Amino acid sequence: MSTPSHQYRPATRTGRIADFVDQRVGASGMVKEFGRKIFPDHWSFMFGEVALYTFVILLISGTFLTLFFDPSMAHTTYTGSYDPLKGVGMSVAYHTALDLSFDIRGGLFMRQLHHWSALLFVAAVSVHMLRVFFTGAFRKPRELNWVVGGVLLVLAMAAGFTGYSLPDDLLSGNGLRIIDGIIKAIPVVGTYVSAFMFGGEFPGTAIVGRLYMLHIMLIPALILLMVAVHLFMVVVHKHTQWAGPGRTEDNVVGFPVGPVYAAKAGGFFFIVYGVVGLISGFFTINPIWNYGPYDPSPVSAGTQPDWYIGWADGALRLMPGMLGDFSFDWIIPFPWGDNTLAMGVLVPALVLVGLLGAMFAWPWVERWVTKDDREHHLLDRPRNAPFRTGVGVAGVVFYCVLWAAASSDLIATHFHVALNDVTYWLRTLFFLGPILGFIVARRIALALQRKDREIVLHGREAGIIEMSPEGAFSERHEQIDDYKLYKLTSFESYEVLPPQADRAGHVSRSEKLRGKVSKFFFEDRVAPVTRAELEEARSHHGHHAVAAGSHEELGQ
Repeated sequence: MSTPSHQYRPATRTGRIADFVDQRVGASGMVKEFGRKIFPDHWSFMFGEVALYTFVILLISGTFLTLFFDPSMAHTTYTGSYDPLKGVGMSVAYHTALDLSFDIRGGLFMRQLHHWSALLFVAAVSVHMLRVFFTGAFRKPRELNWVVGGVLLVLAMAAGFTGYSLPDDLLSGNGLRIIDGIIKAIPVVGTYVSAFMFGGEFPGTAIVGRLYMLHIMLIPALILLMVAVHLFMVVVHKHTQWAGPGRTEDNVVGFPVGPVYAAKAGGFFFIVYGVVGLISGFFTINPIWNYGPYDPSPVSAGTQPDWYIGWADGALRLMPGMLGDFSFDWIIPFPWGDNTLAMGVLVPALVLVGLLGAMFAWPWVERWVTKDDREHHLLDRPRNAPFRTGVGVAGVVFYCVLWAAASSDLIATHFHVALNDVTYWLRTLFFLGPILGFIVARRIALALQRKDREIVLHGREAGIIEMSPEGAFSERHEQIDDYKLYKLTSFESYEVLPPQADRAGHVSRSEKLRGKVSKFFFEDRVAPVTRAELEEARSHHGHHAVAAGSHEELGQ
């Protein structure tokens, strides 16, 4: 075996350590592969970074809280420094939560930092998912990454709920009471599952410890796994980017990870941490000392869950128990006796599960309707996908109605109106709100497309009024620059795709259904400006209507 005549020897101690590690783990290859990865630079991509950074803050603050919190539900008497609760019986979990708030230096700040970070984490994941949806970033080859993002959203909500329930105060106990009711509504096995979770009849003696295990071990591990899978897929598929001159489906225009993007990302992390820390230091959240320890007998008025769980509570509030003489409690006979199906509880849960299922399935639904199996790395402007934008807005309105329903009692008391009237209006909005949101958003998107078309053909209004020799007045129009022209014309507008026959000449039922859905999706459409239309418009100085020319679209 030959030995190389010359071997690189670093001159510095740091270099020698780096060379030692590199020769044994091959780090330089990984740095070369991933450190030069290009990422585009746009403000809308920062929501994912906010989610990542707030999760890091959650891990750091949660580690601090874990050192002092005891998840035991054993009974004890409070002896801490908060006078109004001295001598009150409570669980050890609530006692240690109070100690964190009043007797451990920095404990209240870390509690609030953890809580505010959790709220911002779920919000950032939600907004990031909305950005991906409205811009079409979920299309091939990123369908599985969309599913990973959806799982992350569900895990984020689960992490928030399990952590919210740990202090064992009156507010968190009321939330667990709702969960217990939903579980018991499951046919046949519901009562057994409830007894297993709570360690007996609600509230049991074990639920806080079990939620604690989920909150600090299982759910964070799954979130870390999903984050790693998500980032791996981003590297493999390369990052999406907005359309523009020089940007194609085959390249990425931006900055490398090292050193430019890494330095910017590091600075942004400290900005996020500083903002969350400022909020945590000045704004109180979840003052558990005001609620007192959990007792199953009282139910406090005006209690609301955190915003990301409120929609589930709102769905339960909107569901009626009776419609006239029709009851939603169904008695089902079984060989061992009659069982009651509490449809007033099960139906809202099934609606929410169906909504999440539709979210996960959407990339395949859109792919089925359009029959588009190509890879997409350029993003859509939301206005250029009117139907998708309408669906997204309908989903947001649907969520907001349920969110408002979770505060129906506070709406009634603050605005001095009847609670029943608030409920009836919210039930109406539950059905009509998403439909109106879809129609309005779709029409606005089409109107914006028409505006873009007019700007391309006739230029932008300069605000200068000119008078012709004949005495006529007109406004001067200025042609837009090439970058703006590319932005307004470089998009793909799907057309209605009628049902297509298979090789045997037969049109299946599913294909007929796809054709009807395609018509519903894309019947209202504003076609991009073609090159012939633009040339004709410029020949007329942009002041006359032009006829449709060639179907060769600009920017394609």
